[in-house]
Amino acid sequence: MSAKGSILIIDDEQEIRESLEQILGVEGYRLASAATAEEGLKKMDEGVFDLVLLDINLPDRNGLELLKILRRDSPDAGVIMITAYDSSQMAFQASKEGAESYITKPWDNDKLLLEIRNALDKSRLQVENVQLRRALKRYGLPNIIGKGERIQRVLDLITQVAPSRATILIAGESGTGKELVAKTIHATSPRADRPFVPINTGSMPVDLLESTLFGHVKGAFTSAIATKRGLFEVADQGTIFFDEIGTIGVETQAKLLRVIQEREFMRLGGVETIKVDVRIIAATNVDLRRMMEEGRFREDLYYRLHVITVQLPPLRDRKDDIPLLVQHFLDKYGRENNKTDLELSPEALDLLQDYDWPGNVRELENVIERAVVLSPGSRIEADFVPDHVRRTRAFELPQFVLPPEGISFKEVITDFEKRLIESTLETAGGVQKRAAELLQIKPTTLNEMIKRYDIRPRRKKAANGSGAAATDDASALEPIVSEPD
Repeated sequence: MSAKGSILIIDDEQEIRESLEQILGVEGYRLASAATAEEGLKKMDEGVFDLVLLDINLPDRNGLELLKILRRDSPDAGVIMITAYDSSQMAFQASKEGAESYITKPWDNDKLLLEIRNALDKSRLQVENVQLRRALKRYGLPNIIGKGERIQRVLDLITQVAPSRATILIAGESGTGKELVAKTIHATSPRADRPFVPINTGSMPVDLLESTLFGHVKGAFTSAIATKRGLFEVADQGTIFFDEIGTIGVETQAKLLRVIQEREFMRLGGVETIKVDVRIIAATNVDLRRMMEEGRFREDLYYRLHVITVQLPPLRDRKDDIPLLVQHFLDKYGRENNKTDLELSPEALDLLQDYDWPGNVRELENVIERAVVLSPGSRIEADFVPDHVRRTRAFELPQFVLPPEGISFKEVITDFEKRLIESTLETAGGVQKRAAELLQIKPTTLNEMIKRYDIRPRRKKAANGSGAAATDDASALEPIVSEPD
């Protein structure tokens, strides 16, 4: 199949078929044609087409009747109706029956090609959405979305270690889904019907943390008015998950080590030893080995935790999974907001795949939730992608073709630098300081380059929106703003 798409032309006029074949052939589409409805249906049975250009008046069947059949039997193929009569009633009927658009003879070639590209984009997105939904059922363990090689290695490791009772360390940047992996390990283990108890230790004082973990007896401290069970007791026979374990103090690390080794502990202020069978899963977004070498993390605890390490890749290293993750979040937040059949435009998806996602999957989820809430329709366009994502698209160097006579290297570099500065200033709204930050140079350096290349402010378009040339009045110029450091 052609990379651009395959198109079936159904029209009884040979001149029309030949004209369309000539126009579309130059564009690189794979083409087939038919002169009657029955011949067109036979062609559809013989091959898969992304788009059908369908004449309304066919000798053996009305085009609208054939449209109903195509929508029933080939729902993934787009249909554009062609007619010699410009009728709003006919256009409404064609749209009602599922046609993507409606064009009249004679057509404008540029408009025809645009309609075809739009219809193929929509058809491709519909097919991809179906494939993504199937993939969501096929790939991954509960709630872990991905089919790329790196995430599949993670899933394979989870499948191997989940049935064991081994302590597991999950390492990865913030937002990569460490708690989700921990829940998945628990859910696919023999402990699945027992408690999963998460705890974030980062903001707890030492006394409160130890009381939370191990419990306390009545009178252990001023506010201990009753005996309280700790999370280790709550998690007995189940799993306890330490989020960001690198934040635990050295004193508490020693007590945690005892629980791992001996599977027993004492409540604060108590003398009774309590036995527990708890699986420990810990997560970190810092280098525990370095902390160990610096004396901030116990060596013996590090090696107890480091029995099996699950290393989660950042989203920038698994961009092939972005379409799957996007579809998952579209479905999730579509249900929450009573919106159905949500889809992302190709331009919006390109923006998401160009971005490096410093906040990882959590940041992507927030972006999709925002887009679902703000978008008025089911198709989410690039306009609903946040500015910070749109403005950090990967920079691509232009492709150069060296002329036979050669070229002045100095002139090329000069022209490139000037265009790059102009483009960056436009992105920065004319603010030199912001442009300098984007170019990662000093504002004074940028200012000198602006003067050297005689870069002048761009003229605004006419206020009436007509696109007419701007006036020579100084007020019609966009400012290049120089801000103090």
